[in-house]
Order: sequence, then C-alpha cells, then structure tokens
Amino acid sequence: MLALIAIANVSWYLWGHEGSVGMTPHVPARNGADQVVQVAMTIAVDHRAMPLFAVLFGYGMVQFYRSRLDRGMEPRIVRAMMRRRHWAMLLLGLLHAALLFYGDILGAYAVAGLLMVWIFFGRRTRTLVIWIGVLVALMLLFALFSILSAISLVFFAPPEVIGSMESGSFGMGLVRDYAYGQPYLVSILARLAIWTMGLLPGALLLTPVSILVGWVAARHRVLDEPRRHTRLLARVAVGGIAIGWLGGVPDALLIVGAIPLPEAVGWAFSGLNSLAGIACGIGYAAAFGLLAVRLEGRAPARTTSGPDLDPGSETSSGASSGAGSGSGSGSGNGPPDKAARRERRREAAAADAARAPALRAYGIPSSTQARDPGAASTGASAARTGGLVRALSAVGQRSLTFYLLQSLLLAPLMADWGLGLGVHLSTAGAVGIALLVWLLSLPLAAWMDSRSVRGPAEMLLRRLTYGRLDPQGPRQP
Repeated sequence: MLALIAIANVSWYLWGHEGSVGMTPHVPARNGADQVVQVAMTIAVDHRAMPLFAVLFGYGMVQFYRSRLDRGMEPRIVRAMMRRRHWAMLLLGLLHAALLFYGDILGAYAVAGLLMVWIFFGRRTRTLVIWIGVLVALMLLFALFSILSAISLVFFAPPEVIGSMESGSFGMGLVRDYAYGQPYLVSILARLAIWTMGLLPGALLLTPVSILVGWVAARHRVLDEPRRHTRLLARVAVGGIAIGWLGGVPDALLIVGAIPLPEAVGWAFSGLNSLAGIACGIGYAAAFGLLAVRLEGRAPARTTSGPDLDPGSETSSGASSGAGSGSGSGSGNGPPDKAARRERRREAAAADAARAPALRAYGIPSSTQARDPGAASTGASAARTGGLVRALSAVGQRSLTFYLLQSLLLAPLMADWGLGLGVHLSTAGAVGIALLVWLLSLPLAAWMDSRSVRGPAEMLLRRLTYGRLDPQGPRQP
C-alpha cells in the first residue's frame, strides 16, 4: 500500500519544470512513456492513495479504542488518549512538512480525527451512514457544479476573461519551485506555508467520508474477520475500483489533450476525480481484505456470536447478528430474502440505538470461529507464507516509519539543496525512483521484523499518545 503513496507523492518533488498539467501534480510530459504513466496514475493512483489510508486510519481508531476497553480502561480515558494521539500526529505532520514534504497527510488526518471523534465517535451507526450519504451528495453537487461552471466559461465567457484567468493562475509548478528549488532554510518556510494552507481543506473536505466508512467497517469487524464478509468485500472492491477508475478517465483524457479545455478551467473534473478517488480508496481497502483471506488460504467460515458486550443488555447479541447480516456476511442457509434483510437491519438499528455511546463506538463483539477443516490449517498456511508477504506485512506494521522514510530519501534526492534530480527527471523516471525507494523498505522492514524491532516513528507516537494515562502502553508488544 505504501507503494501507492510513494508513486502518488513523487511528482510533487519535480521542481524547475515549465507549467503544470491541470489540477494534477504532474509536470508536462516529455515523451510517450510519461503520458502513459500519467494516465495510469490519474486513473488508479492520484486522489486514491490518501482515501485508502484514511479508511485504514479510521478503522484503526476503532481498533485502538476497542483494544483499550478490552483491557479494562474507562472510555473517557481512551478518548483522552485518542486526543493526545491526534495532537501528536499533528505535531509530526508539521515537522514532516516543514523539514521534508509539504504534501504531508498526517496533519490532515490528525485534524479530521480531532474534530470527528468529538462530533461523531459515539453516534449510532445509522447516523454515521446518513452523514456519509450527505457528504457524498455534497461532493457530487460540487463535482457537477465544477463541470457546469467550466462548460459555461468555455462557451459563454469572453476570450479576454479566459486569458486573464490563465495569466493569473497559481499552478503546481510554482508551488514545487518554492518548496524544492530554494535553499533549505528558505524552503522550510515555503513548505510550512503550503502545508498550512492545505491543512483544513484536506481535513474537512477530503478525509471525513473515508474515515466514517472506516468506522462503520471497523464496528462490524469487516477487516478483522474478512472471512465473514467476503461477499461484501467483493462487491465493494469491484464497485469501488470500477467507479474510481472510470471517474479518473475525464482527467486522464484532459491530460493527453483528448478533451480540449483551456488551462484556465483545468479544474473542471477535479471534483469528480476526488469523489471517484474516495470510492476507489474504499475499493482498494476491500480488495486488500480479500487478499488477506486468500493469503490465509481459508474459505469463508460460519461463525457464532461472541459473548455479550454488555452483560445487562439483551440487545448486544442482536446487534451483532443484525450487523453481521447487514454487512453481507453469508450463512449456511443461503442468502435471506429482501424482507428478512430489512427486518434484520431494523433490529440492528434498534439494538444500536439502545446501546450507550461507548458501546456503539466499540462495535459488535468478536465472533468465535466454528470448527471447520480450514481452521486446522491456519498454522500450515502461516508457515507457507512467503518472504515477500512477510516483508509487506512488516512494512504495514511500521507504516508510519516507512512513510516518513520515503520523504527522508526522496527529498534530498530531488531538491535543489540535495542532489537536485527533480529538475532533470520527468514523470516516468521519478516513478521509477519512487518504486526503488519503496522496494528498499522491504528488506529493511523484514530485518526489523526478524529482530522484533519496532518502527521508531511508531514508538515515538505511542509515547506521545499514552503519557501517564496508561504507563504500560509503550511496553506492549
């Protein structure tokens, strides 16, 4: 997954190029290879990597909350720890942006986490789903408004208006030059200013939907127990990726000149591409869940509900059963009819409404695997896991460290205050370097995993998160 981040980010380092390509981070193509790479990135990578990690960030928030409650901590203490964690992420994001990379995503995730936990974290699942729909509808309206506005300007605005818009535009090329074409101390101020201007738009416009989707999925343990949700994951993966890739086609056609729009309205499809990117990021997350099932080598298994989360309530087991079926989990009796599914969803919604906010945020209890022939082969499946898969898993367990390592390597390679490669490279060459940087992380992560060495960034974040609220936290394996 971090390969997508490396590929998406590397174009932001290409300073010293004349102009930019619409609202994309790309520089003008020099050859056919550049155009092919830019089209592929616009359709499958740009505006898609950030939503993918926002989904996983939201999912991880629920996992963090749930694991601390399972250890007997009070909900208010865990909420305080989450606030500390997000403030720590904001600090790390600020330092990352100032010192290395102005496109940092930690700050946007942190601000979104602070606001959304405060407003939404204990709300009913149905409320979260409604807000997902509202936010998607608003983004769709913005996308349509952008397209219609661009068409109106092209056909009805006087040529001098279009010309003045083009001459007064502030393109990505100028941003890159300020960030990486200046002496290091000067570039720090430029990167910090650019990051600050993009912080709130990134936090309030681009991440909330993905985080809410991550919360809903985590409450139903969709990625914790992917074998129970293979049908749902398959539908989301196919639908989300298809929508995401199709939604990127107009911008890709704009890049290659198949849609002849003036530079002044290069933003025409940016809203559509951002919305499609969210769908694609969610689809990618579902695809990785299916991949986890395949790597385990196990078929979808029947499950039984775990122990009641609230011993004094009769609704928790109902929520578990209803939520599981509403999430698309299969059963041995075949798929229920529509009326039965609606009834189960109503029961699940009623059970969720009856629970305390702390228990809503926790989600459904864990399910206990029913005994089946595949369960006995778990150890053998793990033993058969190849070195590449283990290395990828090791990178994922230290994702913050290796995300920052990418900037630590790419910035000195590309910037004028380093080797200055950014001014000489085009898109295809830069993507090649990004892939090499990502490949370098695999053996390093595998080595750290073989010696049970944690990522230094994860260790720092844990220490800033726990403080005195949970003295044993940083020493947990």
